[in-house]
Amino acid sequence: MKDFLKYTLASIVGLMACTIIITIISIVSIVGIAASSDTTTTVSENSLFKLELKGEVTERMIDNPFASLMSEEQTALGLNDVLSSIQKAAENEHIKGIYLEAGGIMANPASIEEIRNALVRFKQTGKFVVAYGDNYTESDYYICSVADKIILNPQGMVDWHGLASQTIYFKDLLAQLGVDMEVFKVGTYKSAVEPYTSMEMSDENREQITAYITSIWDNMVDGVSLSRGISAKQLNEYADRYIAFEGAEASLTAGLVDTLLYMDGTKSYLKQLMDTEEDDRLAVLTLDEVKNIQKNVPLDKSGNIIAMYYAEGQIVDAPSTGMSTAPEIVGEKVSMDLRKLRDDETVKAVILRVNSPGGSAFASEQIWNEVVKLKEKKPVIVSMGDYAASGGYYISCAADTIIAQPNTITGSIGIFGMFPNPHKLINDKLKLNIETVKTNKLADFGSMSRPFNADERAIMQRYINQGYATFVKRCADGRSMSTSAIEAVAQGRVWTGEMAMELGLVDILGDIETAKEIAAEKAGIESYTLISYPKEQGAFDMLLNQAKESYIETRIGKVAGQFKDELNLIYNLENMNKLQARLPYTIHLTN
Repeated sequence: MKDFLKYTLASIVGLMACTIIITIISIVSIVGIAASSDTTTTVSENSLFKLELKGEVTERMIDNPFASLMSEEQTALGLNDVLSSIQKAAENEHIKGIYLEAGGIMANPASIEEIRNALVRFKQTGKFVVAYGDNYTESDYYICSVADKIILNPQGMVDWHGLASQTIYFKDLLAQLGVDMEVFKVGTYKSAVEPYTSMEMSDENREQITAYITSIWDNMVDGVSLSRGISAKQLNEYADRYIAFEGAEASLTAGLVDTLLYMDGTKSYLKQLMDTEEDDRLAVLTLDEVKNIQKNVPLDKSGNIIAMYYAEGQIVDAPSTGMSTAPEIVGEKVSMDLRKLRDDETVKAVILRVNSPGGSAFASEQIWNEVVKLKEKKPVIVSMGDYAASGGYYISCAADTIIAQPNTITGSIGIFGMFPNPHKLINDKLKLNIETVKTNKLADFGSMSRPFNADERAIMQRYINQGYATFVKRCADGRSMSTSAIEAVAQGRVWTGEMAMELGLVDILGDIETAKEIAAEKAGIESYTLISYPKEQGAFDMLLNQAKESYIETRIGKVAGQFKDELNLIYNLENMNKLQARLPYTIHLTN
């Protein structure tokens, strides 16, 4: 017995010691990895910036120093990193040009436009841009069309065929499950509820989708036409006949590309361009390396700060649970952050970078209120990203100046409420019976055991109407327009940024650089430091969230594909605010 206790105790002590040693080694390794990710890049003479157009583009990409430990490839791209790196490459005398490598970038039209505009500015420095692709997706090609030379693999294709929008409808599926959706809305074009109440697209929704995808496509065609010297008529003819399947030679003859080369031929061409011997290696810098280059500008000593506050994702009252780990705009947190920026005397202006399809009307109202108060003390400039629609427009409308990309999706001024009613599932399919005892007429308001009655529907519709009236007034006050003028462009109608400017919902078409210039001008300052808010997630917080994120995004993403947002919306209905100012998640531009 003594020997047993002795050996057991020794094993326990040994295990504890081993655990402590492994923990210490792990912490040291993690700190080393995190520290190495911040290493400043030294640029050698005659360098080339290789920008891979690969992965999903988000507003801000949080570096994951643990990706290698988790055997994961970090393929997402932060728009902020891409834009700042292109600017750094333009300013650095040792970087002679940018080599774009098409890889199937996944980005919405406004983000694509931001990257393309940055490359146009880069070329104005006199440096070159060369693009190569085994194949070009439409998004790849639109970005690469600004290049001085576009190279295509002799067996590759330029997938130029136009835009399409797809919407998936759930009504019959829900009916099979015994679930009906109780829907209340204001806005003829407010189509976010359609997939749950119908099996086909309404005429109004088809009208607005046709209008905005046509606007986006026309902008893309005009951009390529200007860069490549091909008429818009010809470009549409190439799309209509799906030139991609005619082979690489057809794309060359059409003027979509300049030459056909394999990868090795492309490398030889780049060496010639860089005055590098064929046997020597090119000095190539990746995005990760370029973004860690120290900016070649003097340190600003003015003490002035322009805050770039990123508001990305759906607008919620509290952090969501469920299948999605996408960024969110949490009303309470954003409101608190804006109060801090208002009270910070060193912050001279705030750029609110909005990339949101909307969400909770209550949370949107709280953020709107803070924007109004912030504007009383310092300029507030809204820079719209891919989306600033519905609730995304709600939180934007009070700004001093609203800037959008021509292809930004905005507007959608409308309100809806949606409630799942599973009484058929409960009563008919599960054969359950729920008996109710109540003290007042509406004590069981919204009960799952029955559909809404006439009184309840009237109450809910009145509530939705009040929310819509408030939304319209906020927009009218913010834009110095009458409520009738806002009503004429509201009703849940979705617009592109280009359309919205013509309607008075947007002030200027431009990008993030435009927002910086206007913010400095309105603040009356010439020099400043740009600081991004809110603070990015730290390395250790990222490690804690890694397991959840990897599992959810990988497993659910593979099963649900592009429609995972719709399924997540259903999953979170119970926890959602009753009033929703939200763009349909169900719109997907296929390219």
